[in-house]
Amino acid sequence: MPSITTIPFSQLKFDDDLPTLQAVEERLTKTLRMIRTDLEERAELEGSDRIDNSPSFDDQIRDTDRAKIKRRATLYLVRAHTATGTYHLADKDKVKLAPLRDGLPVARVQTEHEADEIATALHAEMPWMGPATEEVWHGLRASVRDGLPGLRFNPLVLVGSPGIGKSHWARRLAEHLTVPVTKIDASNEPATFSLVGVQRGWGSAAPGKLMATVLRERHAGPLVIIDEIEKTGDVNAVSGSRHTLTDALLPLLERMTAETWECPYFQVRVDMSWSNWVLTANSRMGLPEPLQSRCIVLDLPDLTAVQLSAYAEASGHRRGLPETALEAVVAAISMTRSPNGALSLRTVNRMLDRVEILAKRPVLQ
Repeated sequence: MPSITTIPFSQLKFDDDLPTLQAVEERLTKTLRMIRTDLEERAELEGSDRIDNSPSFDDQIRDTDRAKIKRRATLYLVRAHTATGTYHLADKDKVKLAPLRDGLPVARVQTEHEADEIATALHAEMPWMGPATEEVWHGLRASVRDGLPGLRFNPLVLVGSPGIGKSHWARRLAEHLTVPVTKIDASNEPATFSLVGVQRGWGSAAPGKLMATVLRERHAGPLVIIDEIEKTGDVNAVSGSRHTLTDALLPLLERMTAETWECPYFQVRVDMSWSNWVLTANSRMGLPEPLQSRCIVLDLPDLTAVQLSAYAEASGHRRGLPETALEAVVAAISMTRSPNGALSLRTVNRMLDRVEILAKRPVLQ
């Protein structure tokens, strides 16, 4: 199981990390008193008269000094609050960002052997997803060799028929890596705003699912799954502006720009470079070229009855289902096909869910 390390997810500071006005005034007063005391002692050692008729030790701080100290302390705090990066936020939004105070954890694979074990386990479950598993495997091993504090692999676009388990594979990958998941359906929701959020000031303003997941799970390296990426609407319009999912994704897919990504809602910069990406598509038609150039695009085959039966047996054993029930599921697989002629992993998972419910249901005596 991957270990956990903590990274400085943002450079934000918070109001309660700053000193109070009184504390700053006291510090400036103490410093001024020390300076004047030092000057007085030097003058005495040199045998000279008091400098410029400076006040005695007991009366070194005058009313005019106190007024200057207050002005300077106030100016310092104004600048300090501005430098926090959160001065523009309402208190409720500052509270939402509180989990970022001490950095956030990311999952880390410590040895190449551990990467091998994760890839082997995932491949055993879904061997037909071998090309995708292999890409992740190489990324995990590279993360170890490079001594990274977290784990990374190239963004993936999985292209294949509906129901072959592209999204299921991604969720199982997240479970093996012990990282949180955020999922977006590009065909059924305003994917751009769902991903990155909407700026404050709009009636629908809210952080996107990516930032919300990071804050909710307190984890800097979620796995982001975007389904049917080729079906996303080309343009979302806000006050005449054009917003495409591709435009939102590109700076997040590039590690360098993701390190200083600015959340549209909170308007603060954070390090999203530890997020990993799995995009799915039913065909290459409609896939934007900029996305294809930044991702590894893999064409995956349809499932066979043999592969699906093996998956049902392995998954059923993990769930602890009765052997007779699994035999019935395998028999049903050999006779059942969806209307388009392709076997569906979704159908098999629903069958296993139903069997599990029946197996665990109490029986009246």
